[in-house]
Amino acid sequence: MNEAGAQLTLVPTPLGNLGDITFRALEVLKSVDTILAEDTRTSSVLLKHYGIGKKLSSFHAFNEHKALAGLIRRLSSGEKMALISDAGTPGIADPGFLLVRECLRAGITVDCLPGPSAFLPALVKSGFPCDRFVFEGFVPHKKGRLTFFQEILKEDRTVVVYESPHRLLKTLEQLSEMTEGKRLISVSRELTKIHEETITATAEEVLAHFQKEKPRGEIVIVICGKD
Repeated sequence: MNEAGAQLTLVPTPLGNLGDITFRALEVLKSVDTILAEDTRTSSVLLKHYGIGKKLSSFHAFNEHKALAGLIRRLSSGEKMALISDAGTPGIADPGFLLVRECLRAGITVDCLPGPSAFLPALVKSGFPCDRFVFEGFVPHKKGRLTFFQEILKEDRTVVVYESPHRLLKTLEQLSEMTEGKRLISVSRELTKIHEETITATAEEVLAHFQKEKPRGEIVIVICGKD
């Protein structure tokens, strides 16, 4: 389905560098009636940069269930909307799945534009095999962490996960301990931004690096398959 005929269009937005947005994405954002944004303050920076003055509505993990019915009614009545997240592609570790599912159930046309997603550049930059890989989203905060690591470390395929900077050291310590420090991993942070950094080495060596250099920004961890 072409986005011109879609009632809901998922629009990927830049990870950090505002130049990383497509002409199609800008055209859609200028043409819709409403833009659903994960954080309206964050999205306002991008929209202001490109002179887009469309109506913004908040749509995030804490209100998506409550907002669904109203949005489906509006879309069913003919209103055209674009969904954006703070950065990257909506629905990939960000709100979007529930709205897309309910739209499809209601017969509402949905489109998704191609564009940025943090795990892809991190995966390719790692130098690990990417013909077959697994994306596991965010590492669990507390419950299920041990089981989570045990399962992904069994994988023959490359594994990609997201992590927050204040939990990165804990995760690296667990990975180093569980692999005796020998498994190759790659950590990318602040992708597309001025302080972008990618460290690829053994789990032990990457841990040592971030024990000296306090991690900041969004984190993507790529773990080489066990073989």
